[in-house]
Amino acid sequence: MKKLAILGATGSIGASTLSVCRFNPDLYDITLLAASVSVDKMFELCLEFKPTYVSMSDQHARLALFHLLQNSQLSCQVLDDEASLLQLLASDEIDSVMAAIVGGAGLKSTLAAVQSGKEIFLANKEALVMSGALFVEAASRSGAKLWPVDSEHNAIFQALSPTLQQTIGVCDLPAEGVSKILLTGSGGPFLERELDTFSLITPAQAVNHPNWSMGQKISVDSATMMNKGLEYIEARWLFNTSAEQLQVIIHPQSVIHSMVQYKDGSVIAQIGNPDMRVPIAYVMGGKARIDSGVPPFDFFSSKDFSFAEPDYNRYPCLKLAIDACYEGQHATTRLNAANEVAVEAFLENKIKFTQIPQLIEQVLNLSGNQQVESIDHLFEIDAEAKLQAMKLIKRDFLC
Repeated sequence: MKKLAILGATGSIGASTLSVCRFNPDLYDITLLAASVSVDKMFELCLEFKPTYVSMSDQHARLALFHLLQNSQLSCQVLDDEASLLQLLASDEIDSVMAAIVGGAGLKSTLAAVQSGKEIFLANKEALVMSGALFVEAASRSGAKLWPVDSEHNAIFQALSPTLQQTIGVCDLPAEGVSKILLTGSGGPFLERELDTFSLITPAQAVNHPNWSMGQKISVDSATMMNKGLEYIEARWLFNTSAEQLQVIIHPQSVIHSMVQYKDGSVIAQIGNPDMRVPIAYVMGGKARIDSGVPPFDFFSSKDFSFAEPDYNRYPCLKLAIDACYEGQHATTRLNAANEVAVEAFLENKIKFTQIPQLIEQVLNLSGNQQVESIDHLFEIDAEAKLQAMKLIKRDFLC
């Protein structure tokens, strides 16, 4: 049994991962569960899975969990701090890591696992959005095995040749006959809404995704299609694409999760119900087909499949992300940081839905091209962009 660490254990990806583990109890020994503040959820997971280690990034949550575990006489060891978590991820006690912490907060822990040559189930897209080339270089040096978990990237991975699957990060697409990667997106809940009403969109409406059950932040990102923009950047690094080799397609039904177009005119697509347990089961099974708990897609239940080009007037965040992708890591880091602040402000009713892209664009315009020298430098850029975004909200954007 492989020794598994789940980073973001109490989130939606963590829940789906643990569901797959329930269907396949002999594949993994759950050694570490890590989360931020959800003490009650983590305690329930400890009661069920009895991990050797648990980690809570929030100090108060960590203390509360420690007392709950102590009173219940569970032997799970609560890690003291982030340094202890990073040390454990780098040790021989961990073989595989589900990297599912949302946002830039997941970069440091994911990178620690990559640098130690672990098997990485990559569900934290911001790790590649922020660190891109540095992340790929670290994986190449350490020999870490990268498995894409996002449904779109997982679909692309499944549609690639074995040679390309073995060269994630440095793929030579033309050599294997690939002409284009087609990244699909549902268009979110506002695909047909009148543009002149976008300023009236509420947080409750934005988090109500028509197809997927996700956390609030990711749901808002899907509504703005920033989520697809981040996935575009992630795909650029995972599959070593040029701008001409990567295209976004609106597919409202979320059944075709992405496609690969070949130079002979063939297009290979991966199809399935919109449930994250499907791609998670694929990577956790090591490409072997294991039980995900998800029924196969019923073709007779779907009226049709439809496709459209993205409208950048409707989805300005998508355009901002695509442009930033080819400006460099400084731009994608600033984009991600500004978006995190903007989405949080929107969810707290501090700014309007239409102000999310406006804020991001202003933050991007505040800094010129910077040569990224290290991961620490990226964190400095991230912190600076977040501070700039918060200042702009207080000065110009408050509702």
